[in-house]
Formats: sequence, C-alpha cells, structure tokens
Amino acid sequence: MRISEPAPLWLNRPAAIPRALARLRRSLGGPVHDHGPIPASALRVASYNVHKCVGTDKRFDPARVAEVIAELDADILALQEVDRRFGRRTGLLDMEAVERRTGLRLVPISTTPDGQGWHGNALLLRVGRVTGLRRLALPGGEPRGAIVVDLHLPAGPLRVVAAHFGLLRRHRSQQVAAILALLAETEGLPTVMLGDLNEWRPGRRSSLKALEPSFGAAHAGTATFPSRMPLLPLDRIFGRPFGLIRGAGAHETPLARLASDHLPLKARLDLSVMHAPAVHGTMPHGHRPAADPSAEAA
Repeated sequence: MRISEPAPLWLNRPAAIPRALARLRRSLGGPVHDHGPIPASALRVASYNVHKCVGTDKRFDPARVAEVIAELDADILALQEVDRRFGRRTGLLDMEAVERRTGLRLVPISTTPDGQGWHGNALLLRVGRVTGLRRLALPGGEPRGAIVVDLHLPAGPLRVVAAHFGLLRRHRSQQVAAILALLAETEGLPTVMLGDLNEWRPGRRSSLKALEPSFGAAHAGTATFPSRMPLLPLDRIFGRPFGLIRGAGAHETPLARLASDHLPLKARLDLSVMHAPAVHGTMPHGHRPAADPSAEAA
C-alpha cells in the first residue's frame, strides 16, 4: 500500500492560497532594474501573444484583442499567433481597423496574400521607416520563426527582433543560437529583442543564458502567463546597449486578462542611449552588469 505525503498546509486553508501564489510569483520572476527617470521622449514598445484571438473564456474575439492593442498605446508592437495555425494561414485581426484606431501599421512580413505574420509573428509600427527585413526559420521540433526588422528613427537606426520560441528547452537554446548568429553580422547596432520566449527559469537553467553577453543578465522578468493569474514570465523584452529598455512591466487590465491567455508586456525605449558614449551607469555592447545573485539561484 502506498502512503501519500500529506498535502501542504496552505492547501487546507483557502485564505492562504493567494499569499502562497504571490510568493510563487515572486520566486519565478526576477528583479526589475531601472536607472533613474524615464525621458518623456522614450517610445513605447510592447509584445503580445494574442493566442489566435481566443480568450480565457474560450471565445474567438479579434475585436477585444484590438481593444487591448489600443490600450497599450505602443509605438512598436510585436504580436505572436496572429495567423491561423493550420490550413490556410490567414490573418485574424482587422489590421486596417487597428491602424485607424491606433496609427499602428502592419509591416508586410507574410509570404501569403492574406496572412499577417511569419510563423505567427507580426510587427506593427507607429514610428520609423523600414530599411531592412529578414525572415528567420528557427530550428526545433515544431515550426517556429523570428523576424528581424531594421528601422530608421529620428534618433538613428534600430534593429527589432521579434520571435516566438518553442516549448522545449533544448529547442529554445538552438533558437537563441540562431538569432545570435544573425545578430553577429551587424555588431553594435542598437537592438530590441522581444516576444514570447517560453522561458521562465532564471540563472544557469535558463535557455536564454547565451543572450547575456549581448543583452545583459537574462533574469526572469514580470509574470505574464496565465493572464488570469500570472505566474510565469514567458514574455520578454531585451535591449542593447545597456539602458535602452526601461520600465518593463505587464499590462494587466480586466480586458487583457480576458482577451488572451498571455498578458501583454510593455516597456519604454530610451532613445537617448542609442548612440551616447558609454558613461557611468551604462555598458558598451559586449559587456554586461554583474549578474544579480537572485537571478543565479536556480
């Protein structure tokens, strides 16, 4: 006869469950570092896995996803799962309506006439002019992709890498390596990397560890999944040079908790550091701040 271990005491006290979940959320999420006030000129950047427009109530409703996009008020927005996954990969959002409402225009990425993304990844812009575009098929056991879009902004050039990584750790590690190999072709270009990277582990166990020499400590960030009760920091926004990305956090509103199984992740893009010389408190490309001890405890 097998004797089961007793359940944790907090399971027998329903009032203690929210506190236990809050502790779990803090342990899975890493510290959010920031460096002084954010300039008013900083752009808004965001990433949002729209879950093929199926909400936590199991309803397919592209209109409410569009409402969440309007709530974000982003200047640069990466979306994941914007196309149907099987059969004809048609886009799911009314992008013309989104543009009228928000000023965000879809970068023409899809290789099919009525698609909106590349392996479900789409990029919407309110600022900047596209000067280059590459589609990257990522390695792994399931179809995954990334898009690399070069922009010309008034402050100078910016590269945006938007991706949706796989479910297995070894595949995510391969996907990181593929993106780093592409980025190595243009070292030193200010870069934002964002998307649903499907990684929640901090420190040495993280499949994102190899990003650290370029993007700084890959500690876990703000929890974005599942949207009703976020515990896992699956969505990430990284930037180089150090200090480019500021004030990252989840967009947690009643509608965002309902419209998809992920919350959007948003941040500010501090253009003042894009071409500034290295000064105290910033790091040139190829260097990173000392890893936070809590991020390495894995």
